[in-house]
Amino acid sequence: MGKRFKMLLICCCLLPGVVWAGSNDTLIWGRGGDSVNLDLAQATDGESIKAGIQMLENLVIFGKDSMDVEPQLAESWSVSEDGLTWTFNLRKGVRFHDGEPFNAKAVYESFARIIDEKHPLNSYGKWRYLSLSLSQVSTIKIVDDYTIQLITKKPYAPLLNNLALWLCPILSPKAMAEYKDQIGQHPVGTGPFKFVKWVKDDEIIMERNDDYWGEKAKVSKIVLKSIPEPSARLMALQSGTVDIADDLDPDSIKLVKTNPNLSIITRPSVNVGYLALNTAKPYLQDVRVRRALSHAVDKATLIEAIFQGMAIPAKNPFAPSIWSYNDEIEPYAYDPAKAKKLLKEAGFDFNRVLELWAMPVSRAYMPDAAKTAELLQAYFSAVGVKSKIVRLDWGAYLEKTSNGEHDLCMLGWLGGNADPDNFLYGLLSADTANTPGASNVALWKNAEFTDLCIKAQKIFDKAERTKLYMKAQEIAHDEAPWIPLVHTTIVRCYSNKLTGVPLRPNGLNSFQMVGKN
Repeated sequence: MGKRFKMLLICCCLLPGVVWAGSNDTLIWGRGGDSVNLDLAQATDGESIKAGIQMLENLVIFGKDSMDVEPQLAESWSVSEDGLTWTFNLRKGVRFHDGEPFNAKAVYESFARIIDEKHPLNSYGKWRYLSLSLSQVSTIKIVDDYTIQLITKKPYAPLLNNLALWLCPILSPKAMAEYKDQIGQHPVGTGPFKFVKWVKDDEIIMERNDDYWGEKAKVSKIVLKSIPEPSARLMALQSGTVDIADDLDPDSIKLVKTNPNLSIITRPSVNVGYLALNTAKPYLQDVRVRRALSHAVDKATLIEAIFQGMAIPAKNPFAPSIWSYNDEIEPYAYDPAKAKKLLKEAGFDFNRVLELWAMPVSRAYMPDAAKTAELLQAYFSAVGVKSKIVRLDWGAYLEKTSNGEHDLCMLGWLGGNADPDNFLYGLLSADTANTPGASNVALWKNAEFTDLCIKAQKIFDKAERTKLYMKAQEIAHDEAPWIPLVHTTIVRCYSNKLTGVPLRPNGLNSFQMVGKN
């Protein structure tokens, strides 16, 4: 079947009738893959987050177009002088989608199930990113119906930003008890949209919450369509079959720019796309091998070929737009001769074939994972390193990489909470390298690096934290558990029929205020 015919077939399949294509009350959103789990406390992928944040809310939230923390279900908060007790004053008069009241008990149940192994709901979830959310909370205390306290094990500066992450949603206690391990298929929150239906690998349908505590959503329905091929998403956007097309490749974005019926928003991103090198594998434990692979990659050509200039080369685990970025670090230069020399010095077995795992979906930080993998494979081959590309479905890919089954794997991070801790401790510390469920998929365990990250967590002074993070970045660079590839420009492409389209630097927004003419 030809590629053009396949794209036409996909677009035709997206047209269930004129109700969607012509409706001013339904927002149709084309994206690169399906969600995995809509209980966001368990979510590890961007597609789950994009869908879930339409329905679930947190105590605090990032701004519409920024990473500044603002009130959501908590109206105000304070922290004690010793930095251990955080007190949140909760919003009154809020109800969950099932009619249950939002209160301090709901916050308690939503958080306790995550951090308390004795909680009756704890065993129903997989809390893979606990280190990025509530791991430092030791006690959750209900002060009264609308006041709750979180008491941490130590002073923990990133907590407020962590609470704004998707990982800390407040769900209906009744629904959690009813659905147990299936709550991720039946999310019940307080958000501006309510869950209606999920057809796996096809669509998720949500409807407006007319009892919402804040400003009501402008459209009555959101339909999230899974369209894996970027060219097919573009065609769907051009034809009006979808109103928004996320994670388009650079070729498609160029065509959007020339179309008078379409619009684009761009932001400097806080994301990173990277190749993790599994340091638990004996043949990748020698730092000379990891440095050699780093020298083998021509990032400038990769950016031109894959990203067409809509990215900058990465040398650190997070983007220059995030505070404490260490710009004094010298990147690994593209130097195949040096790569070959290091491999020989390390006694690398050139007969070994490494598994290069390629993401099966497109992401803002990796718009064409297949082509990127092929280019990386060619770079490694040029220095004598054989590799074969491995592709799995998205859910299996995330699970198996978090279990350390890969040699090399392509992944990325949308930016989390824009705190350096989210990248450094969350994705590279020894504490997050334990399988199963590692978020540090390089399985790199460096005691000095981890100690610096933990010390920084205890300090509220940003300048003092910066000194520690600068040193931590030097260690990560020298040890090379990742090949940081790119920081991309974040882009959202949409129909001119829409109004109020938002875009945060991490690309994760509620579409509550989006209207359709």
